[in-house]
Amino acid sequence: MRTLKEAVIGSTVSVVKLHGEGAIKRRIMDMGITKGTEIYVRKVAPLGDPIEVTVRGYELSIRKADAEMIEVAGGGALFK
Repeated sequence: MRTLKEAVIGSTVSVVKLHGEGAIKRRIMDMGITKGTEIYVRKVAPLGDPIEVTVRGYELSIRKADAEMIEVAGGGALFK
């Protein structure tokens, strides 16, 4: 299982599944991150948290803890 946290800067990945329960999963979905959505990884903060991504045409910063709950797919060179 590859997660958004493992995606490298400059890669575009597709959401396969959201993990987590209740309010956490709902918050991620409210940000526009749902199954099948494409996510472009723009930047990662110097200490690795947060991760800046582009989702559905807008920029979003997401914590590493939340990024670990987002299972994604993409080519092999797209992950650390």
